[in-house]
Amino acid sequence: MLERRSEKFNPTCRVQPDAGDHERNTMSLLLNGATVIDGVSDKGIDGRSILIENGRIVAIGRPDEIPVPADTRTVDYSGKFIIPGLMNANVHLFVNVLFETLVRYEGGYEDLIVEAAQIALRAGMTTVFDTWGPRRALMAVRDKIDQGEITGSRIRCAGNIIGFDGPFSGDFDSRIPGIGSSHFVDRVNATWVENTGRHLMWLTPEGVGEEVRKYIEHGINFVKYASNEHGGISAGSFIQFSERTQRVIVEKAHRAGLTAQSHSSSVEGLRMSIEAGCDLVQHCNMTGPVEIPRETLELLAQRDCGAVVFPLTDKGMGILKESVSDHEWTMWKASDANSRNLIESGAMILLANDGGIFAPEVMQEPLIKGTWNGLPEEEALGRLATGHFIWLRAMEEKGMSPVELLRAATRNIAKAYKVDDDLGTLEVGKIADMVVLDEDPLQGAKNYRSIHAVIKNGDLVDRDALPERPLLTAELRAPLEEETRYKRSLHHGERLPGCPSC
Repeated sequence: MLERRSEKFNPTCRVQPDAGDHERNTMSLLLNGATVIDGVSDKGIDGRSILIENGRIVAIGRPDEIPVPADTRTVDYSGKFIIPGLMNANVHLFVNVLFETLVRYEGGYEDLIVEAAQIALRAGMTTVFDTWGPRRALMAVRDKIDQGEITGSRIRCAGNIIGFDGPFSGDFDSRIPGIGSSHFVDRVNATWVENTGRHLMWLTPEGVGEEVRKYIEHGINFVKYASNEHGGISAGSFIQFSERTQRVIVEKAHRAGLTAQSHSSSVEGLRMSIEAGCDLVQHCNMTGPVEIPRETLELLAQRDCGAVVFPLTDKGMGILKESVSDHEWTMWKASDANSRNLIESGAMILLANDGGIFAPEVMQEPLIKGTWNGLPEEEALGRLATGHFIWLRAMEEKGMSPVELLRAATRNIAKAYKVDDDLGTLEVGKIADMVVLDEDPLQGAKNYRSIHAVIKNGDLVDRDALPERPLLTAELRAPLEEETRYKRSLHHGERLPGCPSC
């Protein structure tokens, strides 16, 4: 069992921060005059001050209640709104895993992850949970951020999804084997998979558990496994691991003091994940063309299992309908109904969006266009820099209350990942992660975009400086001289415009 401490919250008490936390700085910072929306109470409290020492909150109250140490830096936020640092329960800091990207940046994966972590921080996300990516590179960046060597959103990562093969496989992009050399294809897949790939499906539950135990020892923060397959001709409906195996995976994670989550994409995959004891289930509203049964919704709420939801706005749904097949549209309609039913069920809903960054040339590809990732910027859920704002607006449309929207983006995520002793709300003793807004988020989801300042570990973030080294987010280079003279011919299999028989 994971041990948790529970302390009563006294809004004006002072605590002595734990000196062993290497993330904390030594600066004292006083934030004055804002409306504090702490994620605990249902409403904000006007005219409050927050005192930060050594990177943690040591007092919250009226200005005349808080003794302020000498040499404390004071910032006036009168008329502003302070909320906990935003979190994201499912990002992929290295999601642009197309062949040319992996070739171009081989040996430089950490640089792409740093860029993404800085974009996330600039957008108000002080903590992100990376649920699929190259373990070693993610952990290296995670540790550098934790140690203060580089700036970025706090990263916690799972590495590979237990049971899936790598980027160049049938689980993700099967076009590359046979195009790239087998040596390069195997090296890329090994970087993601290590000992946790599809071969585990042949093993006994005990055999799978042993491989999961070995993987945990590398230093991941949580375990994610496949309850359903990823894509494929069955659109994710196939079950990846048996119920016995899923229980063993969860048990191994919990025994190591880690949380466990599943990749689910069918109603049975969702139910099996809950019954296996998962702490959260990713994209649980995505269940193919079938809506989640009422008894499964009730079980999800009863078990207090985190329900990660991927919603689209009404406008986004309308645009997507014009570009997908009738069968795919039935799946999106079911996911929309599931999102609404999850809200009504009282499930603990978590904000997430598969957030990542793609190079600008990739966004022009047919692989992206016509999908949910190809929606216009103001409706595209999967963008790392803006998708969380789309999520909040979408769930507002579906009936989620303002305070529950805030909790879905903060407290609920911290609780599901078992880091709520330190993160997720503005309380004395917790790490000083917060976002300062110009507009009241409880008056409308659109107000989350009005970011005035971001504070992480008690430090004011220089948002204008991020990302420090644009790579995937850099603009396309000016055309080469040769490109200006290039006359594109038809490729094999293409037809001339207006010529149905060519």
